Amino acid sequence: MFNAFRHTASTRGIQSFAPMAATGFALSYYYTQDFQVVHAKEETSKSGVDLKKVREAILDVIDADAEKRSDGSSLAGTFIRLAWHSSGTYNAKDNTGGSNGARQRFDPEASFGNNAGLHVARKALEPIKAKFPNLSYADLYTYSGVVAVEEAGGPTIPFRTGRQDFDSGETSPKTDVLPNADMGSRVHTVQHLRDIFYRMGFTDQEIVALSGAHAMGRCYTDRSGYWGPWTNAETTFSNEYFRLLVEERWSPKLTHNGKPWTGPDQYEDATGQLMMLPSDMALLADPEFKKWVEIYAKDSDRFYTDFSKAFAKLLELGVPFPATKPWYQFW
Repeated sequence: MFNAFRHTASTRGIQSFAPMAATGFALSYYYTQDFQVVHAKEETSKSGVDLKKVREAILDVIDADAEKRSDGSSLAGTFIRLAWHSSGTYNAKDNTGGSNGARQRFDPEASFGNNAGLHVARKALEPIKAKFPNLSYADLYTYSGVVAVEEAGGPTIPFRTGRQDFDSGETSPKTDVLPNADMGSRVHTVQHLRDIFYRMGFTDQEIVALSGAHAMGRCYTDRSGYWGPWTNAETTFSNEYFRLLVEERWSPKLTHNGKPWTGPDQYEDATGQLMMLPSDMALLADPEFKKWVEIYAKDSDRFYTDFSKAFAKLLELGVPFPATKPWYQFW
């Protein structure tokens, strides 16, 4: 069960931070260049919601769901994907999209192919929304991903409330603008990744760092069409995704449970139990991407630091937070 991975703060890297919202407040962090906390200021949540209680409610949902599963999987990875995909529609050119509005509740976003299966996560969070009505769906969806990362042993993710809920998906992109797993060739897939992430304002390094979220969760044939987990510890956040990507031999998947594989192109390790998507393999095909894959495979602390920054940035894209009092700063 996921409660086995409810990690407390440790002395390792950025995990030494005090737990966020420990007293019902959102914590504001100020960082030095090496991402160490030099000042923390408590800031009352605009919604007046005790985020510690919300965190516990999210963990209770994950644990209760885990008891019903027999494959070692968890809602934790799905919550990370929910937070990610709620935010990944952002367009820096016109400042549209992003997590504000929780527009994934409505079409067209609810029907995007890349959001297949996320209705499971949204439904699982409904009792929490009912318990904390002053917390917006937009804050809840993004915070569920933050909690999933942190409680699975990942880095502390700077987070603040204040996102709004919209009444429709009228302002959503009309077509699916989330990253696809395969564009037909590695060259095209590499370019696609850059097109999608550059549109949001990310760098090559941030693209690779965010890809590390694949350390958690798995693919399901009845959702994306792909099958399997990326790592052998899919409920634990780590740099294992990068290590496996570099060290294992990945071959095209040809069979599944003794029968020919009829799903989309994907890759598997020698055991056939782990998988990589074409977009994962594309990270090795491009020199700049590969450089960061190799760095993160060897240096988990560097990965945690960079992931925390990139994920916090992702969750805030397009959100009109007040700019008069910066709540955190990266130098």
